[in-house]
Amino acid sequence: MKRRKFIKNITLGSLAMGGVLGGYAWQVEPFWLEFVERTMPVKNLPKALEGKTLMQISDIHVGDRFDYSYLIESFKEATVYQPDFVVYTGDFVNYNSVRQLEQLKEVAEYAVLGKIATLGVLGNHDYGENWSQHEVADAICSILQNAGITVLRNEQQEYEGLNFIGFDDYWGINFNPELAMLDFKNDRANIALCHNPDVCDLPVWKDYNSWILSGHTHGGQCKPPFLPAPMLPVKNKAYDQGEIDLNDGRKLYINRALGHLWQVRFNVRPEITVFELQRA
Repeated sequence: MKRRKFIKNITLGSLAMGGVLGGYAWQVEPFWLEFVERTMPVKNLPKALEGKTLMQISDIHVGDRFDYSYLIESFKEATVYQPDFVVYTGDFVNYNSVRQLEQLKEVAEYAVLGKIATLGVLGNHDYGENWSQHEVADAICSILQNAGITVLRNEQQEYEGLNFIGFDDYWGINFNPELAMLDFKNDRANIALCHNPDVCDLPVWKDYNSWILSGHTHGGQCKPPFLPAPMLPVKNKAYDQGEIDLNDGRKLYINRALGHLWQVRFNVRPEITVFELQRA
């Protein structure tokens, strides 16, 4: 009888603990935003930009899978930082229908804008069904442009001596890294934006020796403590989250995402990253 009671207590305790953890992963952590503050040493950075801030926002995933008013509130919090540069690294929507375009317009009214420049690149979800609807991508670009966000589609843009290289999405129908790197010069201060970090392993980088900012993985969204994330949508499973030294002069930073594909997170809080620019 004692043994049965013990087993019963263990079972009930396990069920209760599972319920608590499930509620936390569903209702708490998906909306528990973390502002991650880091330094970013950049080669050839103009002295005038030293100490300026660059904010990275990634994977907002506007749509019907979670209450996107959370994104608007997060943008309001982020605006307080008054960043000098803001970059958005793709997946602006969870696209199912044209309804998401209207939802994006609503959220984009509150977009965080940089005092010097605001740029973005597209992610795979921004290309609609099967990542192949160019009209969806074009519509998203138009909405973002109207909100003050310049979208780089395999092109470069320089602001006050800081050059941004924007790769279109690796899985999308407009990926052209050769075009993006066409006018590359490594004597500039460069920062590359590409949604999917698997692009880092392609032979397209020439002698690029600076930072690459990515998203896409969401850090796995759910990660057991002290263990790797069990699900990552990349070929290179080393590309999960945070800063990764690629050991060839390049530094990769993978943002954990502000939004979610599904409303569940565990041990991988949503993130907005705030970098302080330094001269390397």
